[in-house]
Amino acid sequence: MTTGLNRICLILPLLTALATTASAETGKPEQLTYEEHVRPIFRAHCYDCHGATEEMKGGLDLRLVRFLIKGGDSGESIIPGKPDESYLIERIESGDMPPGNARVPKEEIEILKRWIAAGAKTARPEPESISDGLGITPEERAYWAFQPIKRPEVSAEAKQNRRVRTPIDALLLQAMPEGLTFSPDTDRRTLVKRAYFDLLGLPPSPAEMQKALADKSDDWYEKLLDELLASPQYGERWARHWLDVAGYADSEGYTVKDDVRPWAWKYRDYVIKSLNENKPFDQFITEQLAGDELAGKREGDLTPRQIELLAATGFLRMAADGTGSGSNNPEARNQVIADTMKIVGSSLLGLSVACAQCHDHRYDPIPQSDYFALRAIFEPTFDWQKWQTPQQRRISLYTAADRAAAAKVEEEAQKVLAEKNEVQAKYMAQALETELKKYESPLREQLKAAYDTPQAKRTAEQNELLKKHPSVNITPGVLYQYIPKSREEMQEFDKKIAEIRKQKPVEEFLRVAVEPANHVPVTKLFHRGDYRQPKQEIKPGALKVVSPPGQQQLFPDDDKSLPTTGRRLAFARWLTNGQHPLVARVLVNRIWMHHF
Repeated sequence: MTTGLNRICLILPLLTALATTASAETGKPEQLTYEEHVRPIFRAHCYDCHGATEEMKGGLDLRLVRFLIKGGDSGESIIPGKPDESYLIERIESGDMPPGNARVPKEEIEILKRWIAAGAKTARPEPESISDGLGITPEERAYWAFQPIKRPEVSAEAKQNRRVRTPIDALLLQAMPEGLTFSPDTDRRTLVKRAYFDLLGLPPSPAEMQKALADKSDDWYEKLLDELLASPQYGERWARHWLDVAGYADSEGYTVKDDVRPWAWKYRDYVIKSLNENKPFDQFITEQLAGDELAGKREGDLTPRQIELLAATGFLRMAADGTGSGSNNPEARNQVIADTMKIVGSSLLGLSVACAQCHDHRYDPIPQSDYFALRAIFEPTFDWQKWQTPQQRRISLYTAADRAAAAKVEEEAQKVLAEKNEVQAKYMAQALETELKKYESPLREQLKAAYDTPQAKRTAEQNELLKKHPSVNITPGVLYQYIPKSREEMQEFDKKIAEIRKQKPVEEFLRVAVEPANHVPVTKLFHRGDYRQPKQEIKPGALKVVSPPGQQQLFPDDDKSLPTTGRRLAFARWLTNGQHPLVARVLVNRIWMHHF
């Protein structure tokens, strides 16, 4: 996966799988099996109560056919060969099951009836025992999207067609029904407009259009595309697509307060720069998932490369975050983690992994334990029990030179501030003397003693005395009421101080996702997604459905060669090793969608 970001947007491998069933070829009725046809229906509508729980409601377990025949508290659930006498069909058709307003579609009920009528067959002998949860069947593992990517064969006939210019053309042609062919070639003017709108999001100017129309060379179109890909507007246009996937926002969301994210744009600019620099896609993904782990130890001033890598981790900071107040809010913290998992799963895997947060996924082969294995990869960064607020998840870009320059400027500002305080103190002494003359002894001396005593050390009697005679309690905020000209003088001092401080280098920050040092938390599966009900420990790992059968791709708890645990870096490298069945498919689909 080393193709550059801009070239992959134009030169796409066509990932297609054409499949026909044996029944379509032979004309024989399709044989229904539990694993392929019935289990998906139960998974979508019934397993929440009769398969995914520790205690099956009504004593009915639908995970194996022999359990179905045995039935539950109400007796046998199905009678093979007799759908009309099967209690399961009766309850579903009556609308009693599933509970609530959800209903099993009629076409799915018909599949259940046909399956029972044919003898309630299975695709293979059922296991003698079954573990908790739904597990992953061979049929689910064999789904085309989970298979290794292979270069499709291009027929010689398609290659020889005069309309074929690229392998993609050939694959499209051979996939067309007999008698159909390509539409006529687009005229040049329309093609130029399409290229401009697709790549830049802008129409060509009259001069640009005329230039393209006047080019008589055979490679005029390739030259036009090279020119558009080299435009800064290309990165701005196509960054929008990825930023949408990442959930980019300039505010935190979550609450009505919707706090501003002052430095989120650093991540936006990273995406634009990466596209315009034609960064390889595997590098682009790895930097966003684990840029801080690639950056190494941060000692002294950050290098430009470290800044780039840290800015990339803004990808993991795009979830709505309502933890800015710093209060102990476990629900808000875990919601940030859940939303981050959703972004990672949908953007790179094309799967709604978030649906497995509380229970095994209803449709996709994702057990709840797999969800928490993915979560464990990010747990050192997002530990809900040792939480970092948005304000704490930022890194200053100040250099040693910046700090020295700022200190020098502040030294000048403090000189003016000292001068202001001296003048202000004289005015306050003058005002106090004038006010005290209005009182007789010994009250005058008592008021002065109370005023001169620091507020924290005043006695109750002194506080009460000043409360009765507020005109003596002179502060900088009310000084102008006693000496009107003091206001203008103090304002001039403040303006001068502000002007001096403007000379300080501006301190910018990066909004980042980094791991605290020496932090290796334990991840536990939450029963029904409730953090108050932690169960067994879960190790960091990938989805089982894309791991070798019977295994799970696990990642190290703590890579001692790195200043971090290395979990996210190991995950990113595994995703981009060229063998993952989902990542390339998902990325190509996204790019294809935006072009066509």
